[in-house]
Amino acid sequence: MDIADIATSEYVAVDVDERLGKVRSIFERDNPKGIIVTNDGDYEGVITQKQLVQSHVEDQTKASAMTQHAPKIERTADVRETARVLVEGGIKVAPVFEAGSLWGVVTDDAILEAVLENLDALTVEQIYTDSVTSIDEDAQVGQAINKLRENGISRLPVIDEDGRLSGMVTRHDIVDVVVRDMDKSTVGERAGDVDRMLDLPIYDVMNSPVETTTLEASVKDAVETMFEYGYAGLVVTPEEDESLVAGIITKTDVLRALTFTEQNHMDVQITNINLLDTISREDIRIGIEDVADKYQDMQVHHAHVRFHEHKEKLRGTPLIQCQIRLRTNKGQLAGSGEGYGAQTAFNVALDKLQRNVLEQKGIESDEEYRGQVLRKLGEL
Repeated sequence: MDIADIATSEYVAVDVDERLGKVRSIFERDNPKGIIVTNDGDYEGVITQKQLVQSHVEDQTKASAMTQHAPKIERTADVRETARVLVEGGIKVAPVFEAGSLWGVVTDDAILEAVLENLDALTVEQIYTDSVTSIDEDAQVGQAINKLRENGISRLPVIDEDGRLSGMVTRHDIVDVVVRDMDKSTVGERAGDVDRMLDLPIYDVMNSPVETTTLEASVKDAVETMFEYGYAGLVVTPEEDESLVAGIITKTDVLRALTFTEQNHMDVQITNINLLDTISREDIRIGIEDVADKYQDMQVHHAHVRFHEHKEKLRGTPLIQCQIRLRTNKGQLAGSGEGYGAQTAFNVALDKLQRNVLEQKGIESDEEYRGQVLRKLGEL
């Protein structure tokens, strides 16, 4: 299947000279997946909501300062490859070209709607993320922004004092709160309003109740719930208690699943691939395969490597966070680490992953030995 019938020629666009205050108001009003930036009518790049949340750039700054170059997609491109481009670029919208000219855009929602019926074959347990960053009810909006930035995520489950799920706060919720009525204020008032809003408790801005799904649910049902409520992700809960957080499933997780392929070597998905410096995709694949081979009984269904750039630098090289997650027949295994440059960060994360793999192998060996001892005792 290609994207000829999935892409749309309708999209939101601004000129490179448009001020960011206007761009923010567009996100607040229309909540688009992304905004196309043009220069005298020609495609220049995109601006995402994620960029605005992570930025301290003033409203009067031109849109060109926040423009990023999203990969160009041809109208005849394969859906699987398009999904890979969106995931690896960390974007939800990409420009679509025809005969060398900008024709329109393709979004993650359009792809998921096109393949929805096929998602009934997958369960949430097969693709969800079991490692979740959450936040307390009494935390402040400013703390939530820091967590979103540090972890490169778009949503935070909100937990009450008993450790139970009480709400959800998303990047869009925060944009909505922080920029609300900003254009109506003077410069001095605006600065004070922002400080006040950053001090608001999460409880005042979170969404509640929270729509959830279970490990046993089909991915099709989960995506339909996301579409019904306009959510980009759902909290995954144990079937016996929907107030506990077992993980999270997002539209990006589903897109990533669409890129899984039957290959002779491990399928590795890389998010923010543009951060790779002296290390290649092949180097990453080989490194992960070497670790996986240390546990012969483990079959890796899919590997996801995610890079996230911090502002800190050392002699011009940015501090990078790397997260490696394996989906295997033994469950999910992960490792994370930081370093200056993608290669250093990957090596630290890979070392942590290896320790976790060997620890899991040791646990199984201990359990097997304990079983043998019990059987021997039973024979006495």
